[in-house]
Amino acid sequence: MLAVLEDDEVVNTNRTEQVRAHDGGRFLGHVALPDGGSGPGLVVIQEIFGVNGYIKGVCGRLAKLGYVAMAPDLYWRLSPGVAIDEKDSDGLQRAFGYVGQLDFAKAADDATAALEHLRGLPEVASGKAGILGFCLGGGIAYMVAALSDPVTCISYYGSAVPDALGLARQVRCPILFHFGDADDYIPAKKQEAVREAFAHHAGTEFHVHEGAGHAFDNHNAAKMYQERAARKAWIQTIEFLKRTLPL
Repeated sequence: MLAVLEDDEVVNTNRTEQVRAHDGGRFLGHVALPDGGSGPGLVVIQEIFGVNGYIKGVCGRLAKLGYVAMAPDLYWRLSPGVAIDEKDSDGLQRAFGYVGQLDFAKAADDATAALEHLRGLPEVASGKAGILGFCLGGGIAYMVAALSDPVTCISYYGSAVPDALGLARQVRCPILFHFGDADDYIPAKKQEAVREAFAHHAGTEFHVHEGAGHAFDNHNAAKMYQERAARKAWIQTIEFLKRTLPL
C-alpha cells in the first residue's frame, strides 16, 4: 500500500536544516524523518516550482518508507524560499523565470553540499545517502551522480540529461531513469540518446511510461499528472531503492 499513498495521506516529523554551500553561503533544506527516527538518506531535488507542497510530499512518501529525506532550496541564490503552487494562474511562467536564471553548475554543487550535509545527520546513522529528482531536479540529480558519490540516483524526466551526456561515463552509482513516451520536452529521440549513453553501465535501469507526458508524477499539476504511470513508476522506484539503498 505504501506505493500508492498520496502525499496528503502521509504524516511525518519534519524540520528545517541549514546547509553550508561550498563557497560559504547557507541555504535551507526541508527534512522529513521516518517513524523509526533514522534510516538511509535521500536528497530530493525540486522541479522548477521550488520546494513546494508537492516536493515536501515526496519527502514524506520517502520517509514513510523509512528514509531520511531532505529537499534543499536550490533557488536560494536567486530568491530564498521559492515555493510556487502549480495551480496558480501565473505559476508556470514564474517558474520558467527562475529556472531561466539558474546557474546549473552552482545548483549541482549546492545539491552535492546538501548530499554531504544529509550524510552527516545523526538520523542517517549509516552515513549512506542517495539522490532523487524530478524535471529540473532529475537533471541536477544526474549531474550530482556524475560529479559526486551518491549511493544511488533516480532521475524522473530529467530535462537537462540529454544535453549533458558527456557526463555519462562519470556516473559510478546505480541510476534509474523514468521518462514518458508522450513527453513534449524530452522526445523519444533524446530519450534513446540517454539509453545509448548508458548502455555501458550495468547499474542502469530505464523505464518509458506509456501515455505519460512531462511531470507525470505531480498530482498537484492536473494537466501533467498521469495516475497510472505515476503509480507504476513509484513502485519501480521503491524496488530500485530496496536493491541499491536498502533500509
